[in-house]
Amino acid sequence: MAKHDIFKIKTLDDLEKEAKSMNLEIPCSADIKVLTGEVNIGNKKIPNSMAIHPMEGCDGTSNGEPGELTFRRYRRFASGGAGLIWFEASAVENDGRANPKQLLLSHENAGSFKKLFDDSMKVAQERFGQNFKPYTVIQLTHSGRYSRPSANAQPLAAVKNPYLDKKLTVEPEIITDSRLEVLEESFLRAALLAQEIGFDAVDIKSCHGYLISDMLSAHERYGNYGGSFENRTRFLLNVTEKIKQTAKSLDITLRLNAYDAVPFPSGWGVNRDDYKLPDLDEPLKLIKKLTEKNVRFINITAGNPYYNPHVNRPYDNGSYIPPEHPLEAVARLLACTRVVQENFPNIAVVATGFSWLRDLAANVASGGIRDKWFKIAGFGRQAFAYPDFAADILEKGSMDRNKCCITCSKCSMLMRSGKESGCPVRDKDIYGSLLRG
Repeated sequence: MAKHDIFKIKTLDDLEKEAKSMNLEIPCSADIKVLTGEVNIGNKKIPNSMAIHPMEGCDGTSNGEPGELTFRRYRRFASGGAGLIWFEASAVENDGRANPKQLLLSHENAGSFKKLFDDSMKVAQERFGQNFKPYTVIQLTHSGRYSRPSANAQPLAAVKNPYLDKKLTVEPEIITDSRLEVLEESFLRAALLAQEIGFDAVDIKSCHGYLISDMLSAHERYGNYGGSFENRTRFLLNVTEKIKQTAKSLDITLRLNAYDAVPFPSGWGVNRDDYKLPDLDEPLKLIKKLTEKNVRFINITAGNPYYNPHVNRPYDNGSYIPPEHPLEAVARLLACTRVVQENFPNIAVVATGFSWLRDLAANVASGGIRDKWFKIAGFGRQAFAYPDFAADILEKGSMDRNKCCITCSKCSMLMRSGKESGCPVRDKDIYGSLLRG
């Protein structure tokens, strides 16, 4: 394991040499035209192979409607050229909001979401023509252990977790089976609203330690939603089936942790003897069941931003120094994604972990698609800093390093301090003062 270091790579050749010196497999391609190719999702098409991940701006209103900065962000995303826009985490119940400014998809707020959706599609077509329609997903969530719908935290966990709970300021309440049964209907209700608004798909958020992700690792929970694999996956599979049967025109997907990097039995997708190593047996078993319910694409991620943020977002500077080089985290994310795609070649797998690579992300994304490690490359923090990265790839054939995310973690710092989140470096007129204030 190499020592953590900041990004110093200048060229694609340098990247390949660095990966080789660390005995890491990183797919690379000098030709990035593959990113412009369409991707089929059932009878729908994604116009190109680039996606914007669900990036929360923490800028909704107190009742969960999109705010002024929310509209601004999605206009920037929509004019940026990505073929897939994955709208950010929107709670299905007020008590599941991660912060008081998180979006809440409800009957009362559906009209404001419709305006956000329509405004975004209008901007995309004004920029790229009437025939350009990004594929759209909205992420539905309950924040569980990380719920903070008001000024005070109100954690609601699936099971006690000695590693994650020590990071909390309040001991979590354990959610009951009866409450989970009601919550299944809340996810269905939100999905039906998403269908009415016009979204192509809903994401049943199952990552980063939030409630459904928490349930997947609830080996020590009793009742219908814990213990066995069947019980730990029950909630997710029930919600998927209910949406499938009721929201007929809506695609179903999920952002899924393939690997928690938390010791067993408190972690999912981990080697029981060494939690630093992924074990994808259960994640693959779950994905098989999901594909049987017509889930046609899936977004793979890992880790927990509250506990081990370097696992899911390799960075230069953050709240602590990671125990590994960022390129090792990039390689792990891509390797997990590769295993999923190779096991399920008929679905579209969305990869993550590109932002630390700056402009060379386009080369790694292209290499991964060429080598069939995944079919879609997703960009998160990069979209905050550089919302038109896809347009530059489509129109100029490259990304501009001077516009790229520098993985400084300042967007996360804004979010953790309760402020609206964006890029204080590349979008400093809006977010620079927030960081200083």
